[in-house]
Amino acid sequence: MRLFKTLTTLALGAILALPAAALADEAAERLNQLLEPVHTYRADFEQQILDGSGQRLQQAEGRMWLSRPGKFRWEVDAPYAQVVVSDGEEVYLHDPDLEQVTVQALDTRVTHTPALLLSGRVADLTEAYAVSRRQQGAAETFTLTPRSADTLFEELALTFYGEQLGVLQMADSTGQRTAIYFSDVAVNPSLPDERFTFVIPEGADVIRDSH
Repeated sequence: MRLFKTLTTLALGAILALPAAALADEAAERLNQLLEPVHTYRADFEQQILDGSGQRLQQAEGRMWLSRPGKFRWEVDAPYAQVVVSDGEEVYLHDPDLEQVTVQALDTRVTHTPALLLSGRVADLTEAYAVSRRQQGAAETFTLTPRSADTLFEELALTFYGEQLGVLQMADSTGQRTAIYFSDVAVNPSLPDERFTFVIPEGADVIRDSH
């Protein structure tokens, strides 16, 4: 469960014979072209966590919604029910089994929160990440390497199919990889503000993280 908490607390922006710097600029520009038109987003997801040898450690399923900038809702059904909601200012992590809610200020640094990679400001991506791109048939994959060492992940990869995000993958320093597969995707649906409002359940233990 801690693995999912780490991921979600933290939840949903041309290959040519050119110099490396030019390729990186083109990759970042292309990623911006794909993410910039996305203002709201909803999808079902399957999340898998693999160890360094590729063995599956955990699997979860759920749903996500986001509204840029900074608002998202991430609901995990199984194996551990969990809800993470950002209202654009604070992030609420609810563990129903523990009857506990953790509240922390939204960290807008996209190197810290994978969900903010999608819900944050696209213009921040090229400042936070070095971007490369590769095309394999209909799949267009962008690999993002954080420019700062102060991050939970060493590498992020976004794969688009027909200009629609299909997979988000993350790798940490231990070699552990997290892959999130999206399905039943809706781009720019109408989402009520209430979707990104969290009401703390009566009787829940509330922990406020000041860091």
